[in-house]
Amino acid sequence: MNSRKIYTLLIVLVISVTVVSHVRVEAARVLQEDFASESHLESYSSVYENAKSRLSCWLQRLESGPSPRGPGH
Repeated sequence: MNSRKIYTLLIVLVISVTVVSHVRVEAARVLQEDFASESHLESYSSVYENAKSRLSCWLQRLESGPSPRGPGH
């Protein structure tokens, strides 16, 4: 690399670090207590159980063993 490219890269890096260091998050969402509690899991347990059973069914359909050799593998 020539010195001009190095100086340009250094300047861009310094500007990027300066901009990122001054960025502040002004607002954030607060997690509601009722959502974080276990009552949320109890109220939607049937949804989670249904999703869990479907996922296990899909995973059981996958072939076991090594993947086939060939192009793209």
